[in-house]
This record gives sequence, C-alpha cells and structure tokens, in this order.
Amino acid sequence: MARDSARVEAFSDAVIAIVLTVMAVELLQFGPDTPKDKGLAAALAHEWRSYLAYVITFAIVGQIWLTHHNMWRYVVRVDQMLLVFNLALMLFVAAIPFTANQLSDHLRGTDADQQLSAALYVGTVLGEALFFNLSWWWARRRNLLHPDLDPRLAKAVARRYRLGPLLYLIAFAVVFIDPILSLCAYLLLVGLYLIRGPGDLPSTART
Repeated sequence: MARDSARVEAFSDAVIAIVLTVMAVELLQFGPDTPKDKGLAAALAHEWRSYLAYVITFAIVGQIWLTHHNMWRYVVRVDQMLLVFNLALMLFVAAIPFTANQLSDHLRGTDADQQLSAALYVGTVLGEALFFNLSWWWARRRNLLHPDLDPRLAKAVARRYRLGPLLYLIAFAVVFIDPILSLCAYLLLVGLYLIRGPGDLPSTART
C-alpha cells in the first residue's frame, strides 16, 4: 500500500540541511598550508578557491532543494521504489561536501589532480540529476502524482529535468580548458534553473 510523501520530504530536507552545514565546516576553514605569519587578509586571500567552491556548491545544493521541493509538491503517494530512488538521490547529495572539498584542494594541483577532482564533483551532481529524472519518471509511471496534474505539465517538467545531466556534462568538459571556468559554468547552470520553469512555484502568491 502506498503512503503519503510527508515523511520523505522531511527526511530529505534534514539531509540537505546537514549537507549544507557539513559543507561550511569543510570548506570555510584555513588549510595547513595557509600562511599565518602574513596577517588575516593574506590568509583569506590564500583560500579563495575554497570560498569559490563553497559559494558555487551552496548554490548547487540550494538548487537541488528547490527542485526537490517543487517536484514533491505533486507527489501525493510513495511506494517502495520511489523511496529507493529518493535514497539514491540523497546518497549523491550527501557526497557533495567531500567532492567539493577535493575540488577546492586540487584546483592548485597538477592537471591530472584537477581533472580527477572535477570528475568526482561532476559525478555527484550528475548522479543526483539522474535520480531526479528517475524519481519523476517512476512517479508518473506509477500514478503517484496528484490526479489533477495536467499531463502536459508533467511532460514539460520531465523535459526540463532531462536537461540537467547534459548541462552538467558540458560544464565538466570545460575543466579541460580551465578548472575555474568550469566552476563558473556550474554557477551559470544554477542561475538558469533559478529562472522559473514548468512545475515551479509561481513568482507571486495567489489569493
């Protein structure tokens, strides 16, 4: 028997909140090679890569939360497989602080280290994007969505979700040109998703 989605949303919100907290602890700190004898300004300037990774990754996780919130507004029931897909999604979300930390640490390393850390990073965001697609596909297939949801809107949401993996792969390809430019590409993608699209909440409250 299928259940309502309230517990799934509460669990997912808790995971994302913990991820954001852990990410701040991982990235907003001085590393062992930070110069401590040149003053605070020099120490902060030395860690600019970590701060850039933090801002971009916070934006990515924030976009994940927004997308998850918007998607689950339409899910009225859950079954076992949808729970599994959501757990897999949270698996990748929970790994984001680790991969973001590796990326910030190796942006000043060798080309091989930069590319490997970027591959780990894109693997996590690509994984969550794929499981977003699987979750929406399964919810539509198993009639777990609100019965009044317009099928045309459901298809439009699916098309928008399918763009995610492709855009993340494009951003990853940029790392072979410039790792910093690749990070900026991720931020641009987040900006695109912040533009209201099919399935998102309305821009203004309706009475």
